[in-house]
Amino acid sequence: MAGGDHRLASIVIDERSLAAATREAEHERQVAIFDLLEANLFEPEGAPGGPYDLVLSLIDGRLAFDIGTEAEGGRRAFERRHLLSLTPFRPLIKDYFMHCDSYYAAIRNASPNQIEVLDMGRRALHNEGSELLRERLAGKVTTDLDTARRLFTLICALYRRP
Repeated sequence: MAGGDHRLASIVIDERSLAAATREAEHERQVAIFDLLEANLFEPEGAPGGPYDLVLSLIDGRLAFDIGTEAEGGRRAFERRHLLSLTPFRPLIKDYFMHCDSYYAAIRNASPNQIEVLDMGRRALHNEGSELLRERLAGKVTTDLDTARRLFTLICALYRRP
C-alpha cells in the first residue's frame, strides 16, 4: 500500500446505535477510545494514507465501519464503508458479557484467586473476539492485535443484548 500515516485520528460511535451501558462498560468504552487514539495501526485497503476518521454504527443489524480521511480544502480524499455481519460475533459477545458480569460481581466479594480466574477467561474471550475481527476485516482493513482488541470493546458497546 502507498505510504502514509495508517492510524485512526478520530473515532465516533453512533449514539443511536449504542446499547444501554453499565458504569463499568461505559468506562471500558472511554478507555478503549482513549487508548486507540494514543496508539493504533489501521490500514484500509486501497487508501492513500491517513490518518483516518472512523464512525462505528449498526445498520440493519450489521456492523458498519465508515472510514474516511480529508484532503486539503475539507473534501474527502478517501471514503469507504465496510459492513460486517454480527452473526459470527454474537455467541462470543454473549459469553464475553457473561464473563464481564461475573468478573464485576466477583470484584465486590470474591477471593483474589477467583477474580484472577474470571479475568483470565474474560481476557481469553476478548482475544478471541479480536482475532475474529481481524479475520472478518481481512482484505478490507489491516490492524494490529491491540487495535483489534480495542475495536472489539467498542463493538461490544454497540451490541444490543436480546
